[in-house]
Amino acid sequence: MNKCLSLVHLIAISFLVSPVVSAQTELPQARIMNLSVDPEQVLVLHVRPGYVSSVRVLGEVSSVVLGDPGSFKAEHSEAEPQLVFFKATTAKPAQTNALITTKDGREISLSLVSQGKSDHGEVVDYVLNCERPHSFLVTPGHSNFVVGDTKSVVPDDPPASASPEKPSATTEQQLLRAERLENPHWEGRLLRVAVGQTTEQAQQMSVPFAVLNASARTIEVLPPQIQLASTSKDKHRKAIKAEPVAIKDYWMTTRRLAPGARADGVVLFERPSFKESSEQLLLAVAQAEEVDHPVLAPIAFVAPIGGGAQ
Repeated sequence: MNKCLSLVHLIAISFLVSPVVSAQTELPQARIMNLSVDPEQVLVLHVRPGYVSSVRVLGEVSSVVLGDPGSFKAEHSEAEPQLVFFKATTAKPAQTNALITTKDGREISLSLVSQGKSDHGEVVDYVLNCERPHSFLVTPGHSNFVVGDTKSVVPDDPPASASPEKPSATTEQQLLRAERLENPHWEGRLLRVAVGQTTEQAQQMSVPFAVLNASARTIEVLPPQIQLASTSKDKHRKAIKAEPVAIKDYWMTTRRLAPGARADGVVLFERPSFKESSEQLLLAVAQAEEVDHPVLAPIAFVAPIGGGAQ
């Protein structure tokens, strides 16, 4: 009789405990994704506390910036130059954005989403593989520095044997030589930016610019941006409201600047058909580690006719 009672007790206990064990061992819906790095979209990465999500990018990682480092953690090792690891560090639901910059000039914008600790088996992205992009455009619906490819061109001082008239010289090289600013009017303090005279053809504008590293350390400059913005009246020209303008293409001699070094570039974009009287067209350039503090340089909304003064 006692043996029968013990067996009944064991069966009852197993029924009570089994749902708890099942809930504790329930795994999330693991997912591995292969996505094209489309500059017109922000990639969404689903993470979860207790799990690590990895993002494999094209090219070696240069920097990773997190919007909320208190709720998420990003890790990168030189031993895995193309991998970035993301973790949720809070048990509560949270979300933020992240920007990955590669050494060859690409930027990948991410939205990190965590539902917190739960037992509902939410989707968790274990691996996100970024595939080669097809275009590099800036669109109004995204944050300020989500643009693309840097094209390698000649250094500031090409060898004496290199001639612009040689058939081997590229269009980019010829354009940069022709548009180099001789007497730049600098904006900014440690990172200095200057723009030259604009030219326009069928509402497509071309603006030469220069960037100078006036700091005592080597910096990396992000690709240029064009904004249509209302700015404050103080000397720093701080943007109050800004809307990105789509960039067609751009060229820069270099994006890594030693102390005192200068880079020259040209940016092509389609000018908006109109603007408010309080708005300005601005060239925005920022360092990779200070993406939220760009230097703004005003651009003429209407290009001069026949090469007059800007």
